[in-house]
Amino acid sequence: MPELPTIGTLARQAGVHVETVRYYQRRGLLEEPRRPPGGIRRYSEAHARRLRFIKQAQGLGFSLEEVKDLLTLEDGRHCREAERLGALKLTAVRERLAQLRHVERALAGLVNQCRCNRGTVSCPLIAALESEPTTVRPRNRRDC
Repeated sequence: MPELPTIGTLARQAGVHVETVRYYQRRGLLEEPRRPPGGIRRYSEAHARRLRFIKQAQGLGFSLEEVKDLLTLEDGRHCREAERLGALKLTAVRERLAQLRHVERALAGLVNQCRCNRGTVSCPLIAALESEPTTVRPRNRRDC
């Protein structure tokens, strides 16, 4: 039977730093195994699964606090609550995407104005950033 991994091996396998594993332990996301007398802690496959769960959830945009909430539902009998948390995250992601589309349009318009800028007038991008926040608005992209 192969020897169970140490914290360093577990961290490497998960693609995180040892301090990240320790941080998750302090936050109550990952249980710390007992240290045998005179030995070092060994981590089980359950620890590795939990670490993968945390990283996957973070990859989907869940905060560590939200991950902690999801972990309380991992017995599989709380699918409706998990669905509710997922739907909340999906709504937040869609709102963020809408904000990013707005930013993209605003930047595209400003960059286009810079491209079209000829002569010694001030740079439209710099001028827009120096102005009141309401003046940086998306503009239709048009040729110079």
